Amino acid sequence: MTPQPNPHSQSAPRNSEAAPEEAPLAPRKALVGVAVVLLILAIFAAIGILRRVHADHVLAARTNSLAAPTVSVAPARPGAPAETLVLPGNVTAYSDSPIYARTDGYLERWYYDIGSKVRKGALLAVISTPELDRQVSQAESDLATAEATANNARIQADRYSGLVKSNAVSQQDTDTFVNQAAATASGVKSAEANLDRLRELQSFEKVYAPFDGVVTARAVDTGQLISSGSGQSAGTELFHMQALQTLRVYTSVPQIFSQSMKRGMKVALTLPEYPRKTFQGTLVRTSDAIDPVSRTLLVEIDVDNRSGQLMPGSLAQVHFKTPSASSTYIVPASALIFRRKGLQVAILAQGSDGTVAHLVTVAIGEDDGATVQIVSGLNPSDKVIQDPPDSLIDGEKVTLESSQSSAFGGGTM
Repeated sequence: MTPQPNPHSQSAPRNSEAAPEEAPLAPRKALVGVAVVLLILAIFAAIGILRRVHADHVLAARTNSLAAPTVSVAPARPGAPAETLVLPGNVTAYSDSPIYARTDGYLERWYYDIGSKVRKGALLAVISTPELDRQVSQAESDLATAEATANNARIQADRYSGLVKSNAVSQQDTDTFVNQAAATASGVKSAEANLDRLRELQSFEKVYAPFDGVVTARAVDTGQLISSGSGQSAGTELFHMQALQTLRVYTSVPQIFSQSMKRGMKVALTLPEYPRKTFQGTLVRTSDAIDPVSRTLLVEIDVDNRSGQLMPGSLAQVHFKTPSASSTYIVPASALIFRRKGLQVAILAQGSDGTVAHLVTVAIGEDDGATVQIVSGLNPSDKVIQDPPDSLIDGEKVTLESSQSSAFGGGTM
């Protein structure tokens, strides 16, 4: 009986032969799996890094946007031509003089107190100078002695001049007496000059008013020791006088209006204590030079004050009629920035990184407290920042309010 072949027995050797051929596939699969895992990890890591970078960019942008001040803007509004220029003015007396003593002594009596109106030459005070009086008496005696000596020398010189003609005396003795007479005559002149000096000082015992005016200060009282001199000297100011019939008003006019300041032009003045009254003055002189610090022209206005309503030292509003200006703009007073460079306003400008603030120097005209008139420094297209922060600097990046962002095209300009 022929044995049948066993399929299992025949296949076993084949499997044993095929196994060695498929063995290298296992490490390759492992490497592929590791590569896939590493790729997945790299993808997740890249996603995490990108998210973090994106978050950092968002945070930086948010920080920068919050750091930039948020401002509101408004276009520069054209104003009416500047026909009236209002400036502050200092009211001063026409003549202002401190009264000092010219001699030392004690105040014996004073006759006028503060507020007294006096005429030129009025006796203000009397100073007692007993030492000076004694010096005057001594000088008078010295003059009398010098005159007697000079008279005797003149007589001797005349006598010897007559005798020398008859050779009764020598020429040498005659010349001696003649020279002595000339010397004593000079001594008389010296004594007279000294007496005149002392009498001049003695005349300063009485203090007189130098002009018509008002006594605005009295710094001494009866019995007080008086020292002569003034200024840097240790002098005692007795009185202070001011002439108030005409007052001087000084004000500084911006350079842009300097050419319209003409001598003789009429100027209106207002004061807070007279809200419904206007005083008329006349521009009498200017400094004819622009102050290099403030860029202004100093002008003087004289005002008739015979009524006595105005007082020196007060502040007045000076109203000038000026030629019409071609371009003026009205901005809120809160838009002004007060810096060392003068009055400035902030306007929007386009920088390399967005909208920035640009500070421009301006000159103002009328000021009603709420708004001011800008006469130079702005253009029609400028957008003025309202209520700028105190720390705002030129070129600083700013952010518009959301309500205005859409009005100007959306987003930050």
